Amino acid sequence: MTAPKQVAKNIIDSLPEDTSYDEILKELAFDKMIQNGLKNSNDNKTISNEEMKNKIKQW
Repeated sequence: MTAPKQVAKNIIDSLPEDTSYDEILKELAFDKMIQNGLKNSNDNKTISNEEMKNKIKQW
């Protein structure tokens, strides 16, 4: 597993030089959300499409 600091550095290094601070933060947050989703999926912490449809209807 890659250390979080190295992951963040890789993400930042992949962005254009003129990237704003806010854009960097958004990219880091997006990556974290993706990683959390993949971990939840691997840990079988998911819900069915039907369950999600019901949750959305309650919004």
